[in-house]
Amino acid sequence: MSKHILLGISGGIAAYKSCELVRLLKKQGHSVTVAMSRAATEFVQPLTFQALSDHPVLAETHAGGSGNGMAHINLTREADVFLIAPASANTIAKIAHGIADNLLTNLAAARKCPLAVAPAMNVEMWFNPANQRNIAQLISDGITVFPPASGEQACGETGVGRMPEAVELADLLPDVWMAKSLQGKKILLTAGATFEAIDPVRGITNISSGQMGMALARACRAAGAEVTLIYGQIQTALPAGLAHVEQAVSAEAMYRAVIKHIDRQDVFISVAAVADYKVKNSSAQKLKKDSTGTPPVIELEENPDILASVAALPNAPFCVGFAAESQNVLEYARAKRLKKGIPMLVANDVAVAMGKTVNRITIIDEQGETEFPETDKQQAAAAITARLAALLAQQP
Repeated sequence: MSKHILLGISGGIAAYKSCELVRLLKKQGHSVTVAMSRAATEFVQPLTFQALSDHPVLAETHAGGSGNGMAHINLTREADVFLIAPASANTIAKIAHGIADNLLTNLAAARKCPLAVAPAMNVEMWFNPANQRNIAQLISDGITVFPPASGEQACGETGVGRMPEAVELADLLPDVWMAKSLQGKKILLTAGATFEAIDPVRGITNISSGQMGMALARACRAAGAEVTLIYGQIQTALPAGLAHVEQAVSAEAMYRAVIKHIDRQDVFISVAAVADYKVKNSSAQKLKKDSTGTPPVIELEENPDILASVAALPNAPFCVGFAAESQNVLEYARAKRLKKGIPMLVANDVAVAMGKTVNRITIIDEQGETEFPETDKQQAAAAITARLAALLAQQP
């Protein structure tokens, strides 16, 4: 869903990251208008943002070319969301106390659209008690604060205060306008492919890329859930802003990680492509060819069934399973849901979904089946999240 985004840039070296942010937001299909403080123009020229956004850049509150001279009113009326990135300590302090003495703070004061800020400052400035009070005030006022990252800073010090990378902000920003249908829910989700070692360099795995699981983690986060992600091997980027992220490569390791975190979870979504079997006689050393050319004998034993184990817990969370099948998709998926005793299952064809950016799903629950057309996995995740929220709302 494309939006009109007003991007405010305050003075700070992190302003260079916002160039990439504009490019990414445009790539997502959004329209971007840039407003800069005077200090910001000393770090990046307005012409740069004009070229990237395809829109004029405003850097003065009463710019002559802004129609009625009310840019600080007009811009936020046209925008769906106002993001200030980077947001300096000075800008944050002014907004927290209602001071409107430049373009950005006027925009913040006069806005009708949601406001989000991405702080960027020295580590000591970030932890300064006054700044922390200001951050708390913004949150109390309903302003979204994207927490800064930790790392080496332009001043030479190391610590919290770095503005999140552009790709993370582009990932997180849609959360601002998404409906919070899963607000307050805790969701544990598995994703990716497991790997069962044959020897130190070889193993049994599958072609799952992890894209569907990551899309669902983003969709649940955007809907307001607190998401814990356990992932195996993946071929895609991890989402930003999750409560906890942990890698578990083998099925056994994933089982242990899930059991460790499952307590007090409201929902468990089993998206990971977990190997049914592991190698019983795995070798501690690399297997070598012998002179006879006889291949080694690999013995298999069954892995723990993570989804069935969670569903069988005394106080089991609401469980959502996935069935990736190559034939008789709906028949096998229906049987799987009943066998594992879970309320909701998502069926898909491996030829369409696995290792690809698209999916064609059918959601099966106790109320029936809903088929969705082939679409990108983020849209498929949105459909799954919407159905999950509806089913949870029906629970007593």
